Amino acid sequence: MNKILLIIRREYLSRVKKTSFVVMSVLGPLLIAGMMTLVIWMGMAENQNQKLLVIDDMYPVFSGLKDRSNKIIVFDYQNISLDEAKKLLYNSDYTGILHIPSNITFGKTAQLFFEKQPSTAIHRNIERQIEEILETINLKQYNISREDFYNVKIDFRLNTIRYKKSGEEEEVNKEKGFVGFAFGLLIFMFIFLYGVQVMRGVIEEKTSRIIEVIISSVKPFQLMMGKIIGIALVGLTQFAIWIVLTVGIVVGVQSIFFDMNYDPANLDGIQMTTEMMKEMQTEKAITTKDMIDPNNLIFRINWPLMLGMFLFYFLGGYLLYSAMFAAVGAAVDNETDTQQFMIPITMPLMFAYVMAIFVMQNPDGPAAFWLSIIPFTSPIIMMVRVAMGISSSAIWELVLSMTLLVATFIFMTWLAAKVYKTGILMYGKKASYREIWKWLFY
Repeated sequence: MNKILLIIRREYLSRVKKTSFVVMSVLGPLLIAGMMTLVIWMGMAENQNQKLLVIDDMYPVFSGLKDRSNKIIVFDYQNISLDEAKKLLYNSDYTGILHIPSNITFGKTAQLFFEKQPSTAIHRNIERQIEEILETINLKQYNISREDFYNVKIDFRLNTIRYKKSGEEEEVNKEKGFVGFAFGLLIFMFIFLYGVQVMRGVIEEKTSRIIEVIISSVKPFQLMMGKIIGIALVGLTQFAIWIVLTVGIVVGVQSIFFDMNYDPANLDGIQMTTEMMKEMQTEKAITTKDMIDPNNLIFRINWPLMLGMFLFYFLGGYLLYSAMFAAVGAAVDNETDTQQFMIPITMPLMFAYVMAIFVMQNPDGPAAFWLSIIPFTSPIIMMVRVAMGISSSAIWELVLSMTLLVATFIFMTWLAAKVYKTGILMYGKKASYREIWKWLFY
């Protein structure tokens, strides 16, 4: 046991001290956040002023359109037909045509013709203003104030509840499956990223012949287990750093953008009217009510169970697959030869990732049951089922899944160790499935 701890310590420290680990641990969240911010900024930023020719078939109903995006939109109303406007577009300084048809109150649709795609901010600016005018028309038609409208507006939900013969009730919500899918995606990425590192580490030690010196002091099984656990700890360390830095960056960016774009007294550089302030306060109250609603998705998930199962399947899935990755690394002399062995190993995981979408549609079906029980697919599928809710009568399925995952990990580690201890000293001969089968009985 002491030798395994020494190997774990060596594998862990040798990797966390590398410059690449430090750089990726720090730059990884920065690059991700930077790319997301750049995409959002480029999508919202406008590279040119917009001068729109407005064809309002209901003029002057929509004559109140105005700029709300830093004075880069000019609305020019003309009493001409749409066909005439299209002919005029490329022979004038107009950048687009906004056509508001006469049936907009029924069709709820207008058209924006453009030379170059306008930004999301401009698109939403126009869309929001027309929507407000249409709402005002309908409210006046029925003699309803906007305040009364928000007071009586209801967000209706139809909750599906599984009712059991014993009288027990259990709410089923497919939206929660996406939370489980996100956790399953993290497990999927972790297994591939750090499982491949185990395989590459074995190949490097084998090709450099340093393995011949190492196994003179420790058993091949001890070496394999120490390498697997050591790299797992490296992954957990980097994962924890990414979470902390990403959360910090997201909070910081949100606070900056909030201060810049959501000034309650000045929105996009325009002094707000009393009516606009009341509308914003009403919308804020509705948003706050939705956030503290006990039916909110955040409150419908059993987070202690979810996080506990994530940690278990996170580690269990990695240990299962990394043992097989280590065996593949011991069986080959270079990374090019690993392709024929990688496909059978990764296929179950890829299959589980694809099937997770279908499991969300039918979490009680036979496919969901068997895929959450089979250890090679359970790390991803079971996360979806746990997120959507495991009833007390189905707890045995969760226990069975966890037990089989542990048992399969132990069994696969034993098989991988037999391949590892033979293949680690094999040089110059390409391994085949028949050859590996013989190693199992040496």
